[in-house]
Amino acid sequence: MTDQQTTERARPEPIKAVPVRHPGRWVAIVVLAVLTAMFLHMLLTNEGFRWSFIFVSYEEGKRGVMFTEPVLEGLRGTLLLTVFSMLIGVVLGVVVAIMRLSPNKILSSVAWLYTWFFRAAPRLVLAVVFGNLNVLWSRVGFGLPFDKQIGALFGIDNFNGQIWSIESKDLLAGFVAAMLALGLSEAAYMAEIVRAGIQSIDEGQPEAAVALGMSRGQVLRRIVLPQAMRVIVPPTGNEVIAMLKDTSVVAFVPVTAELFFQLRAVSARTFVVLPVLIAALIWYLILCSILMVGQYFLERHFGKGYGAAGRARMRLQTIQAEQGGVGAGGAGLGGTT
Repeated sequence: MTDQQTTERARPEPIKAVPVRHPGRWVAIVVLAVLTAMFLHMLLTNEGFRWSFIFVSYEEGKRGVMFTEPVLEGLRGTLLLTVFSMLIGVVLGVVVAIMRLSPNKILSSVAWLYTWFFRAAPRLVLAVVFGNLNVLWSRVGFGLPFDKQIGALFGIDNFNGQIWSIESKDLLAGFVAAMLALGLSEAAYMAEIVRAGIQSIDEGQPEAAVALGMSRGQVLRRIVLPQAMRVIVPPTGNEVIAMLKDTSVVAFVPVTAELFFQLRAVSARTFVVLPVLIAALIWYLILCSILMVGQYFLERHFGKGYGAAGRARMRLQTIQAEQGGVGAGGAGLGGTT
């Protein structure tokens, strides 16, 4: 009895845990709620926004300024410009990144010079410059260089050594000029992203692959780039979103088949400024939100096996495989023991 009583007296009492109070959080929540209510009240009651003009009553009372045919055509042009500019940026960026990592000093120097120039030049200035490059050449084409001088040397007056040519004002203007300006600028940023992704891979893996007889191109395609995508995809998604927003600068080239240009044209015709800018902002918010969702799923796909969740999943798969192996070979192990 004495031992039992001693044990009961020695048993510790339950801990009475008192949760930590955070009054500052509640104050912040109240302040944010008040600010949110004030903002919503302004959006709903201020007549300066003219929501009916944006969504309903711009064109014969049937549709708002956001959904008119010129604006939708500009929306398609913005999406096409984003896609083509990013294609140029990604492909050329991979090439420049490989050149930057090359042991050849000439290739690495040229790649560094390219990235230095296009990272330093503002995209608005580049777009305007590319839109005015047609003053340098009357025609752009492929063929023999110095064809006029060659013809004069042999006494041929109208010698034309051009295989294909086009008027520079038709080529280096509008959509093509904007696409080249944005694509070449994006390639400089993508080169740095790809270079960082390639350098994040352990050097022992490419060395082991080369020791097994794989060429450098095979090592890059099969070993390095698949693993580097985990590092490359997140900033590339940010670059796509940034490119979509930066297409608005080509309205100054000008590119008529572009969202912001068409909305500015509506503002010039109707003398309505703020509602048109709000319409442009809403379109960009919608498009960027869709891209953010796609970026999330891409990051989750290429991030499998990395981070806490990935390590836990791989550990669970390892345990299941070990349990399956023990169950299958239990009899044999018992027999040998």
